[in-house]
Amino acid sequence: MRKIAVIGLGYVGLPLAAELGKKYPVVGYDISEKRVEELQSGIDRTKEMDGESLANVTKQFGQPSGHVLTFSSEEDSIRDCTIYIVTVPTPLTKFKTPDLQPLLNATATIGRVLKKGDIVVYESTVYPGCTEEDCVPVLEKCSGLRYNEDFFCGYSPERINPGDKKNTLTTIRKVISGSNKEATDIIEELYASVIQAGTFRASSIKVAEAAKAIENAQRDVNISFVNELSLIFDRIGIDTQEVLEAAATKWNFLRFTPGLVGGHCISVDPYYLLHKSQCLGYNPQVILSGRRINDEMGRFVAQKTVKLMISKGIKILKSKALVLGFTFKENCPDTRNTKVIDVVSELKDFGIDVDVYDPYACREDVLAEYGIELLAQQPDMKAYQGLILAVAHDTFRQLDFSFVRNQQTVLFDVKGILPVELVDGRL
Repeated sequence: MRKIAVIGLGYVGLPLAAELGKKYPVVGYDISEKRVEELQSGIDRTKEMDGESLANVTKQFGQPSGHVLTFSSEEDSIRDCTIYIVTVPTPLTKFKTPDLQPLLNATATIGRVLKKGDIVVYESTVYPGCTEEDCVPVLEKCSGLRYNEDFFCGYSPERINPGDKKNTLTTIRKVISGSNKEATDIIEELYASVIQAGTFRASSIKVAEAAKAIENAQRDVNISFVNELSLIFDRIGIDTQEVLEAAATKWNFLRFTPGLVGGHCISVDPYYLLHKSQCLGYNPQVILSGRRINDEMGRFVAQKTVKLMISKGIKILKSKALVLGFTFKENCPDTRNTKVIDVVSELKDFGIDVDVYDPYACREDVLAEYGIELLAQQPDMKAYQGLILAVAHDTFRQLDFSFVRNQQTVLFDVKGILPVELVDGRL
């Protein structure tokens, strides 16, 4: 019986460890002692799993092999594992270049316990070539073993969609790859045992890495196109949503909607592909221009709101604005790389007093990461001269905004979910 270690217990690692734990002995490893303690207590702040689900997967299943999932922050707890799956974050630096430090730190941890015959599988998003060019040398150095002789590697890109209860780990087809045929066979067998949707066997690790990079780069470019249309139509004076509805009557029109493109994948992965391309002497035009457009949308929302406030005779300096939502997507606590911060920062630059309310986001994490103290309770919206609905949480869809008709308040609907006759502006 193989024993598996899942390194990193975030949005990707925890669901994977839980699913594998139903069939194999699994150690969920994370360097955060707080995270491990919370999971051991049945608390998942990512909301991907509830307490009952956690309790079920961490109990003995009563089978002869003794399948069980345990959580640990101790390096020795993964020493007797034979398959290591890396699911740590791969963020960007402040210069928007790949930050491989979490990945390389996790790799070094594995290298210190790596044994002959072990397999290391990476799920973290990287650029093509990263596994073999950046990670393998660390594994060799820390273990003293030789790649494809003593140990083997694989890459299987994560496809977790935070907050999505329909498209889950087991229902999304899994791309797999290995450093040789034998390793690929083992990796495919492992994932096929828990992924209902099946697997797709890539011909090489680089192909699998590239597939992950372009999945999100493609979506990023498509969204940047409609975001640019929104900027154009704003100048023309027509509603972007109405234009999209009209165009969508053609059978082959791709219906993307404008918005703030944040999160851990779509707004990050294109920069990994960009980095690799530039290292090879090619400067991508489409990918780069799409990123620039999407990165500017938060400032556009704030500036447009200010213009609308001025048009209503509202004095901007010391006026009050409320931003509803701070997570990067609806009904999800994930605030990684949220573009709502750009809206807030730009409004503050105009001298506006800004409050932010989001019942899904962790107030402690937002304060530590962004320096913003979220309101603990929903405020009286009538006290604000500017309202920006930034995230389409279900709780916000139920709010009554009809009062704006009777007072001097600007309502900007970023997500386009409110009646058009009620809002002053939307993307």
